[in-house]
Amino acid sequence: MTSTTTTTRPPARSAPRPGAPRPPSPARRGAAGARWSSRAVANLVVALSALYALLPLLWLVLASAADTQALFASDFFGLDDFALVDNVRALLAEGDGIYLRWYGNSLLYAVGGAAVGALVSTAAGYAFDKYEFTGKRQLFALVLVSVMVPATVLALPMYLLVSRIDMANTLWSVLVPVLFNPFGVYLGRLFSAAYVPGEVLEAARVDGAGELRSFWSVGLRMLGPGYVTIFLFQLTAIWNNFFLPLVMLSDEALYPLSLGLYSWNAAAPINPDYYPLMVIGSLLALLPLVVAFLLLQRFWRSGLTAGSVK
Repeated sequence: MTSTTTTTRPPARSAPRPGAPRPPSPARRGAAGARWSSRAVANLVVALSALYALLPLLWLVLASAADTQALFASDFFGLDDFALVDNVRALLAEGDGIYLRWYGNSLLYAVGGAAVGALVSTAAGYAFDKYEFTGKRQLFALVLVSVMVPATVLALPMYLLVSRIDMANTLWSVLVPVLFNPFGVYLGRLFSAAYVPGEVLEAARVDGAGELRSFWSVGLRMLGPGYVTIFLFQLTAIWNNFFLPLVMLSDEALYPLSLGLYSWNAAAPINPDYYPLMVIGSLLALLPLVVAFLLLQRFWRSGLTAGSVK
């Protein structure tokens, strides 16, 4: 008797229809999961960093609206203790309006010094980039070395120099030292190489423009984003400068905000009424920097991008 063996074949897979989405492969699903995990970790780190940076500002805003008792008790959420207007009035009335004098001094030192200093740095960087002269490499190496020298190290020698010419305890003793910024010169050279083609300057010289006219009419206009970037760096550094005014100035009427608030902080343990004045004064001191960055941020971003690419 003959037995017949039947072989069962697996059913053939049906071909996917044209245009139907294919299921992702395991390798592709693993890569997508890894990308999602990396993005989640990056977002978490950014969120924690932003929270770490914003918490002091949030505390400053809340403390500025509290009276002295609520400030010492850290009770910033009671509507009965809201005293923002009273704190501002007390701040402006203290010392016959000395805070406004300090504010004006800081604006003069920071805005004036940053505007002139950024122009000097931009012009020096332009010269280092576009011209060949004896000792160019050595001078630029000296500029780079100067970047690594802390400003506090130079404060005492500069005080001795300005004392010899009877310029100590004046506005000029704070303004003149901040006009030269080695890091700004370095950035100015980078921006000049990135923004100002040599062919444009050659065309300006062919048209009869001199070197100064080429810089003012052509080079400086093309270096606008670089100038704004250097200006913002110097504005922030001068506005927050503390040690140089501390060494140079002894007249309270010439103090900038940083030194004036420090003097109130020194007197606060004796007179606690200075604590709310320091808090609201510190909050108002942030406004010029915030306004400057908001108004000039597009120039600043483009300038930093060009400098980093170069």
